[in-house]
Formats: sequence, structure tokens, C-alpha cells
Amino acid sequence: MTVKKFCDNIEEYFCVWGMVVMTAVVFLQVVMRYIFASSLSYSEELSRYIFLWISWVGASFAVKESAHFRVEMFVNIFKGNMRKLFELFVLIAWFLFCFFMAWYGTSLTMFLIETDQTSAAMEIPMYIPYASVPVGCAMMCVRLVIEIQKVLTGKYSPDKSAKAAAEGGEIIA
Repeated sequence: MTVKKFCDNIEEYFCVWGMVVMTAVVFLQVVMRYIFASSLSYSEELSRYIFLWISWVGASFAVKESAHFRVEMFVNIFKGNMRKLFELFVLIAWFLFCFFMAWYGTSLTMFLIETDQTSAAMEIPMYIPYASVPVGCAMMCVRLVIEIQKVLTGKYSPDKSAKAAAEGGEIIA
């Protein structure tokens, strides 16, 4: 595997392996509770934190795949250069929102590092689950810059899911 391929698909690898670990932890908890009548103290908290990381990193992957939900009614009014301009406006607004979330998420994470708070069951530092927000949003910012560049160079295709549906393929949403 090349470094470029790994970097292009890092979110997908992270989410797949995160789901594998989360599923294994939840399965182990069910087995422990119903077969051995003894539950694990950390499984629910660990699976919750893994789910947080999967959600935020998966949002970045969804940007790459153009798989975020979109309301197309207003976008479809525009044609040609106006649509391109509107798409550019949407992507820039989305980038600014993600940048804001990454910035303030980093501030909150830094505060949690300073206060040295720990989780209840696993006693891990609370900045680890909270760091999922700035990391995921920063990754979305990178992906959105790539999408903005595609709009400016004319290579942007916001209708991947619509094209797949028209061709009888799977809708990614």
C-alpha cells in the first residue's frame, strides 16, 4: 500500500477498525453479562467514546465521498456558473463552520488537559474523547479545501449520489 493511498483513505480505515473494536467490546459485554452473569465496568464507556471518534472522523470521510445529506431543491434552481458560485459559497460556509468547531473544540480540549479530568469507568483523560471534535472537524476542513479546489478547477461533482441513483446504483447518503 502506498502512502498516498493510505492518506486518501485514512478515515475509512479508522472507521472500519473502530467499528470492529466497538462491536467486539459490545459483544464481549453481552457475553459477560448473560453467560457469565458479570459485566465489564468499562465496555459501555469505551464503546461510547469509540462511537464519538467514528462519527467525527466519518464526517470527514463523508465529505470526501459527497455523502452528507443535502437539500437539492434550492440548489437545482441555479444552472451553470451560478450553480458553481452557489456550491463555492456553500463549501466556504461549511469550511468556516468546521474551522470554528475545530478552533473551539481545541480550546475545550486544552482546558480539559489543564484540569486533568478523567472518565468515570476507565479513568482515562477526558480530553481523549473530546479531542474527536477538533480532529474530525480539522479533517473535514482539509477535505473541504480539496472540494473547494475542485470547484475552482471545474472538477467538482456534488451529484455523486444522484448520478448513482440515475444509473440504477446505490444511493450514498
